[in-house]
Amino acid sequence: MVNKSWKIIPRPLLETILNNHAQHHRVPQPLILHGPRGVGKTTLFLERLLDDWNKGPHITGYVDFAQSIKDHHPQHNNSYPWASWSTCDPPTLHNCKNQLETCLESMTQKGIQLGAITSSQIFSTLNKWHSLDTVLRRIILQNNSNIALKSRNSISKVSSSVLWDRAVFALSARSNAKEIDEILGLEEKGKSLSVEEASYFREAVMALRLAKEVITMQQGWRARAIAHLNQTGGFSRSLANSCTDWPCLLLELLSKAAEIDYFQPKLVINNIEILKKAILVDDSMVSGPMYHDSLIWRIVALGANERCLPIMLATSDSYYSYQAYWDFGFPDIFISRENFGWAPQEAKMHMVTDYFSQSEWAVIVEVLGPNPRHLFELYALKQSSYYQKVLEDKASTFEDIVDAYLAYLQVTVVNPAMDRALELLQKFANDAKSGKIPKDRLRFGSPWKHSSKLDDPTQCQQWAKLQLLDFVQSLINTEFGVNYLGDCSFEIFDDPCTVALLEVGLLYAQRDPSLIRPISIAIQRCLVRWLVQERMKMSLQNLLQFMWQRIVRGRSYRHLMLQVGYK
Repeated sequence: MVNKSWKIIPRPLLETILNNHAQHHRVPQPLILHGPRGVGKTTLFLERLLDDWNKGPHITGYVDFAQSIKDHHPQHNNSYPWASWSTCDPPTLHNCKNQLETCLESMTQKGIQLGAITSSQIFSTLNKWHSLDTVLRRIILQNNSNIALKSRNSISKVSSSVLWDRAVFALSARSNAKEIDEILGLEEKGKSLSVEEASYFREAVMALRLAKEVITMQQGWRARAIAHLNQTGGFSRSLANSCTDWPCLLLELLSKAAEIDYFQPKLVINNIEILKKAILVDDSMVSGPMYHDSLIWRIVALGANERCLPIMLATSDSYYSYQAYWDFGFPDIFISRENFGWAPQEAKMHMVTDYFSQSEWAVIVEVLGPNPRHLFELYALKQSSYYQKVLEDKASTFEDIVDAYLAYLQVTVVNPAMDRALELLQKFANDAKSGKIPKDRLRFGSPWKHSSKLDDPTQCQQWAKLQLLDFVQSLINTEFGVNYLGDCSFEIFDDPCTVALLEVGLLYAQRDPSLIRPISIAIQRCLVRWLVQERMKMSLQNLLQFMWQRIVRGRSYRHLMLQVGYK
């Protein structure tokens, strides 16, 4: 048996594309790296790129919003889920926001240490978007409550720049000088800096703190409006932008300070889709989806208007493969890079003889496919004591190991995800009953049209199961290859089953070619197994209902199959 440690295999073409994007100090568009789960997107950044992107003038911030989900993150000795993050307990939006802001603040402090970001730059950038006079006066008075009445009157008559200098001075008076010097590392380079230079750097740090205090105070003034917005479920772009003011100010400062071969910051945000699922613990912020949209809108605007530091968003949510481009403006608003992992021949070149024999590979590529994470997990199983026990049984073969791995995926991944999809379908039925679903989605002839007539929860559950069975059967009939742009109607996205299975992460809507398919061949086999198991458990009455559904109202997406020679 081969006993060789697993190695991270380079992806030269994709790495070159990402490196070329990262080498620019400013770019007009953010880049989205998207693809199904298990193809190695996170590994590519962590193991192959980030080390080089933090050498010399380059500094790269890495934010993984999944880090706060302790049950499903490698940092907490767990693995990423195979299904969507929507099947896990969502993190709080406060934690996600703190992660992003902490990362950007540390990058900004690095820029201050290099002298690339100054107090005057912070003031001019903040003054461009915010009215500062009132808030600066309050900060000055708060820091010096004993100020004379005459001085109070004089403060109300000076310009914003003078108020800014006074506020920086007032904030410096109550700050810990040693803490500031530690941030700047002045103790290490103090001998080579004059008093004027050291005070210049300290002033920039205090200006950054003052900017944060200004934005925090202004957001506090909007607290009641944000709480009312959350209670009514409305939308306000100005209130959403107020919650993203601080990270976007830092992004603008870093972008303006970027300079080739001196200070080249960049940002990688992994699992960006988690922002949409993040939950609120109080009414101090807008909802997760609104915060997500505001952040991306402002990143896009910064790049389009003034150019922005390279920002790369990594995600396994197929929403970002196509739909996000339309929701945020037009098809080319982001730079799209799609990663599907290895082709079978490419995977064979790396795997055969080193990790698997030729006969074992023939079984793997047919049953599981070349998905890198499947291969890693199967190899880990092969190295385990369980495999040794199987080998001791002379009647057992490598196929038994593969079958055990498929059973593991079935029980731990696919079945729970399908249960979650059933809950989403029941929610669709309740929304249709209450009139929340547009009539266009309930048009005549659609298999899911009569969901609004269900009053009994048990009937609603049976309806959801029937719809899901019908949908999976229709996918099997199309050989799991539906071209959602086949007739330019997007009709398959009206189907609540499509939305549910995309939501739970078992299906992936890829960008080019425009196919909806399972995230891997192994998951595809598990979906078929799920259908067979559910049909075997059916009573005679439920079986007749299923047959009636298939014959009278059954789905058929065969006209969306990608034909040979299709253009």
